[in-house]
Amino acid sequence: QVQVVESGGGWVQTGGSLRLSCAASGRALSNYAMGWFRQAPGKEREFVAYVSKLGGVVKYADSVKGRFTMSRDNAKNTAYLEMNSLKPEDTAVYYCAVRGASALTGSLYSQDYNYWGQGTQVTVSS
Repeated sequence: QVQVVESGGGWVQTGGSLRLSCAASGRALSNYAMGWFRQAPGKEREFVAYVSKLGGVVKYADSVKGRFTMSRDNAKNTAYLEMNSLKPEDTAVYYCAVRGASALTGSLYSQDYNYWGQGTQVTVSS
């Protein structure tokens, strides 16, 4: 069992930056591929980024490519999402997700993830 807790959300103006953290406990994070998703009010949860188990493969949604950077520090059992040049359309609850131990890399699809955090709110004002 893996427990996941996100932090770092908040309010920021357009063009600002935030760094989200995803702390995992219960198992060594190095055994798992991870992803970030987000859900805006009235919309479905959507893929943001994922990183492979060893960190060599990182993929981003087109909407955040060039602005967001996902990374992981397995020694700290933590993953990060650095968000720059934020836009009002980035406003959402951001979720960290962890795949099962057998998965080498992440997935674009939320149903492929086994463990989820409670989410952290990001609000970008215009």
